[in-house]
Amino acid sequence: MSTENEGAAVPSEAKPPTGPQPDSAPASASGAQAPDAPYAPPPPPGFAPTVGSAPGAGHPPQPGFGHPGDEPTTEHTAQIPPYPGTGHGAAGAGGGWGQQPPYGGDPWGVTGSPAPKRRNGGLIVAVLAAALVAGGVGGGIGFWAAGQNDSASTTVSASGDPGALNRKPTSVSGIAQKALPSVVTIEAQGATGEGGTGTGFIYDKQGHILTNNHVVASAAGGGKLTATFSNGKKYDAEVVGNAKGYDVAVIKLKNASGAPLNPLPLGKSSHVQVGDATIAIGAPFGLSGTVTTGIISAKDRPVASSDGGGNSASYMSALQTDASINPGNSGGPLMDAAGNVIGINSAIQSAGNGGGLGGESQQSGSIGLGFAIPIDQAKRVAQDLIRTGKPVYPQIGVQVSLRDAGDGATIAETGGNGSKAVAPNGPADKAGLRPGDKITKLDDTVIDSGPTLISEIWQHKPGDQVTLTYKRGGKEQTTQVTLGQRTGDK
Repeated sequence: MSTENEGAAVPSEAKPPTGPQPDSAPASASGAQAPDAPYAPPPPPGFAPTVGSAPGAGHPPQPGFGHPGDEPTTEHTAQIPPYPGTGHGAAGAGGGWGQQPPYGGDPWGVTGSPAPKRRNGGLIVAVLAAALVAGGVGGGIGFWAAGQNDSASTTVSASGDPGALNRKPTSVSGIAQKALPSVVTIEAQGATGEGGTGTGFIYDKQGHILTNNHVVASAAGGGKLTATFSNGKKYDAEVVGNAKGYDVAVIKLKNASGAPLNPLPLGKSSHVQVGDATIAIGAPFGLSGTVTTGIISAKDRPVASSDGGGNSASYMSALQTDASINPGNSGGPLMDAAGNVIGINSAIQSAGNGGGLGGESQQSGSIGLGFAIPIDQAKRVAQDLIRTGKPVYPQIGVQVSLRDAGDGATIAETGGNGSKAVAPNGPADKAGLRPGDKITKLDDTVIDSGPTLISEIWQHKPGDQVTLTYKRGGKEQTTQVTLGQRTGDK
């Protein structure tokens, strides 16, 4: 961290005149003409202003993140496949589509934050270093300026009228002031001590908080979970339900007495258009209450990542934004220009090679490629979790390849663990689909891969009817499929 004045040049001490002086003295450093006055000695050396900081001050090294896992070779919409590798939890790395991501980029990583114990030490050092630098520069410059003649000043004072600033309720400042009290920083710790931090926001007045599964995964099995509000008050919480496939979780405050339970208004992600303004709130690298802005860069962007345990894959047809999103923003709200939540910030694309938020050597900040779970989908999942504690997934009952990308989702010839690739009497079987068929469209959406098919199906509800376009033997055909359902994660 640095201040505005850090590294600025400081005027040298004044020297007494050594010879005859001309009638008109040269201009001073401020640009004003120096008045005729008897020489005054400079301040004692001990009060001379100093500038700068110790090398490296305010920039402690950031902790690393877990390494991304490998990809499964098949996917069953009725069962999430194993997802080997180190799980990111709130502090690890997400996966992608496999060895050949369809968009030519690195696999997607999630935006979890490092473990609190490691982060907090570094954070305190950074804050203190910045404060000391600012104090040294401000004190030195202030004393030097006070020792000069007032007539040498060229500064201009502001009017001081707060009304001149654009702080209307619909401004970014107005939206942030209203939303920040409803956004919490979540700290999760598992039974063995692993964990990290993330973000969540108030969902209802009963104390339910909406966040990502990978933020709270380490505490879902009986660990410790806390939620800290913008006023600094911390509350214990518990996991009500989590959906690994959707990367959505609901937690609840154990004792909400005195907590400011003001739910954020939920918008309609289906109404969002590319170019709409966005506001993201979260705790990047543990810096809670951080507000960033951007636009919707794209819609329906298929994104895959591993969950907190590293054993399952999550899929979303994401809202893409260039608002700055970093590790720790996970679970926080992505809002529109009216202050309505349109998505849950969940993943970022890393500039490092090797995948997502990988090892320390490839750790980087935001590069303007953030992804959020559409709120229309997240709201439906949250309602299921609050009602039953379990997620409900729509399905068509097929297993598809996750490695092939570019021209469709191919139904596998054989299923995993001795099962059939097309579930007997399942929705796809009833619609006439067969192993080897290549699905190229779901309604009007082009399907270029298995993850894209899954993410598009999961935007619907069980019982919805969709039109699938597929190729068999080089011929294109269409069929109507009524989506089935599966309850719970496997």
